[in-house]
Amino acid sequence: MTTKILTQIAFWLVIIGALNWGIVGIFGFNLVGGIFGEMGLFSRLIYILVGVSAVWLLVDMFRTPEPLAKIK
Repeated sequence: MTTKILTQIAFWLVIIGALNWGIVGIFGFNLVGGIFGEMGLFSRLIYILVGVSAVWLLVDMFRTPEPLAKIK
């Protein structure tokens, strides 16, 4: 995979994670946990992927002059 594709995937995973946290904060409902089970294997995998994606975007932000330009 190219860096551009990985950055796009990471971007969307972070957006999904942020929306999930917004739903938790507003409604008190964990959408990922509701769909895949509270802290089941698949839920944990999604949380791990969202966290790794956030780290990827942070590293990419400091590595490239225009980090979000690759998402377009």
